[in-house]
Amino acid sequence: MDDLSPRPGELDRIETASRDEIAALQLDRLRTTLAHAYANAPFYRAKFDAAGIHPDDLRSLADLAKFPFTVKTDLRDTYPFGMLAVPRERLARIHASSGTTGKPTVVGYTKGDIEVWSEVMARSIRASGGRPGDVVHIAYGYGLFTGGLGAHYGAERLGCTVVPVSGGMTERQVTLIQDFKPRVIMVTPSYMLSILDEFRRQGVDPRSTSLAVGIFGAEPWTNAMRGEIELHFDMHAVDIYGLSEVMGPGVANECVETKDGLHVWEDHFYPEIVDPETGRVLPDGERGELVFTSLTKEAMPIIRYRTRDLTRLLPGTARSMRRIEKITGRSDDMIILRGVNVFPTQIEEQILKCRGLAPHFLIELTKAERLDVMTVHVEAQEASTAAEARSASAKELAHHIKSVVGVSSIVRIADPGSLERSVGKAKRVQDSRPRG
Repeated sequence: MDDLSPRPGELDRIETASRDEIAALQLDRLRTTLAHAYANAPFYRAKFDAAGIHPDDLRSLADLAKFPFTVKTDLRDTYPFGMLAVPRERLARIHASSGTTGKPTVVGYTKGDIEVWSEVMARSIRASGGRPGDVVHIAYGYGLFTGGLGAHYGAERLGCTVVPVSGGMTERQVTLIQDFKPRVIMVTPSYMLSILDEFRRQGVDPRSTSLAVGIFGAEPWTNAMRGEIELHFDMHAVDIYGLSEVMGPGVANECVETKDGLHVWEDHFYPEIVDPETGRVLPDGERGELVFTSLTKEAMPIIRYRTRDLTRLLPGTARSMRRIEKITGRSDDMIILRGVNVFPTQIEEQILKCRGLAPHFLIELTKAERLDVMTVHVEAQEASTAAEARSASAKELAHHIKSVVGVSSIVRIADPGSLERSVGKAKRVQDSRPRG
């Protein structure tokens, strides 16, 4: 893989500014954001008043901890436009979640918000190793989901040639990668594995393609999966982070030259880490729940939004801005199994240790005689794998899960391609345990 470090003069000045400069800019923008939210968003005015706090009470960045949190149910309770701080007529665009577990969460953007979003996405693609003139293959879904259009606008802002493929039609994805010769691909990591399967089905060596950079986000993924992708495609696999409630993709991004955590674009987003149980702000370096406050959003400023993502804040390296450690779990996708906390990414890590197993899996939770049972369904790499070899792989994986994660499990080895594929975020857990 090539060295894709930035050349002199390529970075925005703020990316290498001193911490004092960054903090001063954050304080100024935070004061403006709180005042804007209080004056123009009835939701926040009521929330601040109920907490006995006013924007004028912010005299330092540490004072932000005095302000109340925002949570996802707030967006659902105010559906569709109750969180706006501008008249609806000023919106240039509306995005929304799928709403599969209730009302969707709706986010609005002014023209200025779209400009900021494009800017941070362009910065993210450049940090990943993308450059003006690159062909960028975008296989994130387009539509109300923020992934596709966020990547699209950022790539265009950077000066790239965009191939807006969207998700699905995996056979065509492979054809277009071969024909259009993109240098960059942007997609969920789980769907990249489906593309890898299609390359193999067609008998095409994925290492022979033009791809040099993959920018992967929208779901937790491990460094073990990074290694799997980089090995099979001979390209850099770089992590991008975002969520629609805060902006969309482009809130933070890894730098390709270090791949040591995601640099938060702190000139636009202020991060905190809090104790998930108490809400107390934790010092940098301690692991907890990630909380974000927007610093430049007009249509829908977001104050202390609890992401449910678990990570920690670390000092800057390739950029001055602080990093968040690679997110491998969420407080709301944690499985509690017989008193042990289990994350799907922990299971993925153990699968990738086992030869003969593919990284396509589903965790099924059931109950038997009042006890929780976890069954891991995982695919064999080859359909021709003998029953004896499959049995050995199942025993090996169950051993790794027991010794590393700390729970007993049943492992079922399925044929290649038999587990349901996702063209968006992968569904890793099927909880069939009775409620109540």
